[in-house]
Amino acid sequence: MRNSPIGIFDSGIGGTSIWREINRLLPKESTIYLADSKNAPYGEKTQAQILELSIKNVEFLINKGCKLIVVACNTATTNAIKEIRATYSIPIIGIEPAIKPAALHTKSKTVGVLATKGTLSSALFNSTSELHANGIKVLEQEGTGLVALIEEGKLYSEQTRELLQRYLQPMLKEGIDQLVLGCTHYPYLIPLLKDILPDEVEIIDSGDGVARRTVAVLEQHQLKVDASKTTVEHQFYTNINPEVLKAFLSDVNVCHRVDYLDF
Repeated sequence: MRNSPIGIFDSGIGGTSIWREINRLLPKESTIYLADSKNAPYGEKTQAQILELSIKNVEFLINKGCKLIVVACNTATTNAIKEIRATYSIPIIGIEPAIKPAALHTKSKTVGVLATKGTLSSALFNSTSELHANGIKVLEQEGTGLVALIEEGKLYSEQTRELLQRYLQPMLKEGIDQLVLGCTHYPYLIPLLKDILPDEVEIIDSGDGVARRTVAVLEQHQLKVDASKTTVEHQFYTNINPEVLKAFLSDVNVCHRVDYLDF
């Protein structure tokens, strides 16, 4: 199993932001990435639908021989990871909005969270906020429409900029100095966010933390790749036109394949 790939899935291309961090820390590990763009965004679906889609993705990756699975989707993590972990014996790593570091770093005692409806309404998100944000004002904002625009490759469109300005202005008026990105699609918006936000607002995403957790779990289960293995493969699957995913990976300088697969 040590030389088997790491499996990663998301409701589309956003989880490639997590894949980049994992590949940065674990360049010798092979990966299989599943972009369920046909069903994006998960954040607008019911919990039952999110669970069903997550199970489908996990079983696909298990059948591909993955040794560990990263749920690179905040909505799938907050709505389905408990059930997934109870069902499968393979190590499962999730992702959720980084409330804890935001609460630790804030000086204004006010932080903003930009996330999907499915994440913000989940029991896991609310329990995490209660645990780490004691005495901190947490302003939640649904990023309705952002995932769809990113999936369409409209990262820097005027429509995307207008949505971000509409979502951020109320939080800025309340004095946030931390903005937590609660969706793995959103790190691709960081250049736009930096253009809109004042310099004193720190942008926090969970990519590095998930990658470091992946390293720790591989070591814990003695699943890190054999040092003598020389072939590294990165396979990306998407169930819509693969050209958008290819464009998002155009700057990736490691050998990889992007293929269409109806799943």
